Amino acid sequence: MSSKNNSGISRRSVLKGSAAIAGAAAGSQLITGFPAVIASEPVTLRYLGTAVNQSADIAKKVEEDLGIKIEYIPVTTDDVTKRIITQPNSFDIVDSEYFSLPNLIPSGNLIGMDANKIKYADKLATVMTKGEINGKKIGLQGTAPAKVFYLEKQRGKTFASEQTEWITLIPTTYNADTLGIRPDLIGRPIETWAELLNPEFKGKASILNIPSIGIMDAAMVVESMGKYTYPDKGNMTKEEIDMTIALLIEAKKAGQFRAFWSDFNESVNLMASGEVVIQSMWSPAVTAVRSKGIACTYQPLKEGYRAWASGFGLPKTLKGKKLDAAYEFINWFLSGWAGAYLNRQGYYSAVLETAKENMEPYEWAFWMEGKPAEKDIHAPDGSLLEKAGAVRDGGSYEDRMGSVACWNSVMDENEYMIKKWNEFIAA
Repeated sequence: MSSKNNSGISRRSVLKGSAAIAGAAAGSQLITGFPAVIASEPVTLRYLGTAVNQSADIAKKVEEDLGIKIEYIPVTTDDVTKRIITQPNSFDIVDSEYFSLPNLIPSGNLIGMDANKIKYADKLATVMTKGEINGKKIGLQGTAPAKVFYLEKQRGKTFASEQTEWITLIPTTYNADTLGIRPDLIGRPIETWAELLNPEFKGKASILNIPSIGIMDAAMVVESMGKYTYPDKGNMTKEEIDMTIALLIEAKKAGQFRAFWSDFNESVNLMASGEVVIQSMWSPAVTAVRSKGIACTYQPLKEGYRAWASGFGLPKTLKGKKLDAAYEFINWFLSGWAGAYLNRQGYYSAVLETAKENMEPYEWAFWMEGKPAEKDIHAPDGSLLEKAGAVRDGGSYEDRMGSVACWNSVMDENEYMIKKWNEFIAA
């Protein structure tokens, strides 16, 4: 299994093709300031990405506001990479993961986006552009977006070490991942990644079976146990991979793991049934367990979070009216409605202030400030996510993103890592 395969799939399952009209309050606010020429001469943009990162609601709203039609091309994360490298003329805009960029940019098939055409370029979250939040540096191990955010020139094949006018990807969604736990079945505080391999949870622990992500969760465990400190958890040497996998195999043979999941629903079922009480998890999966009336916590841990991010890119083949429309769509996406829609699902948007303008104060306070919900919290499709009084796991945006330790990545020794990971799964 490729380390990239499906790594963008399932964690954002709540985006999947919901037909409901999102955010009635925000939806009533018309987005203005876009050229009327787009509406009078309809353009269709072929949007390449994973199915779970594509939203019928967003496509409907952008067509209402701009007259731009979105034609989704849903593929796996691995196939996003393949299409960019082999068929750059088969799409007009792509939603790709930042960790893929070191493999994509050398192909020359993605062009640097002109920051001067991005209305909110100077408002993009500093977590993405600078690797900091409110002036405080966060962890940059792995493929941190700040390392690959800018190109030296528009058709460049190397990343710039400082800000330029050429942007690789404009952020769509990003978040910070940690362990999910069943507090009712554990009955004591969980404060460290080391608990994943605590014999106390023998037969009731699980780690996700997506190699490039699972091994970084394992590295968080290794460091928290005090066994080793990695220079870069996202780019291990063969010796570091061997050591990490050996620890996992030892734990597996001792009966630590109940299962290995690679699908969103698997993780939900393992947790909801109580078969597993501590595991690698994604935020919407925790919400899904809680929606069943079952206690489940997305547990903040003292060593911090493993983060991920995706963003819009443009192929070198795009020109003319379609190129203009792609920039208009991206500017619309950053203008607030879409950001609010994503924030309501527990993700983080690229431009915080425009998203805030499109959310109710109580929603913003819950999702972004870590405050108790003044009212029930609903998803864009209207389903109940949290009842009044609830507090978001991990607290505020600053608390969560400010505690990032590393980012999803593809290692230089990727093929070797996958081989060793598969030995662990088969052991």
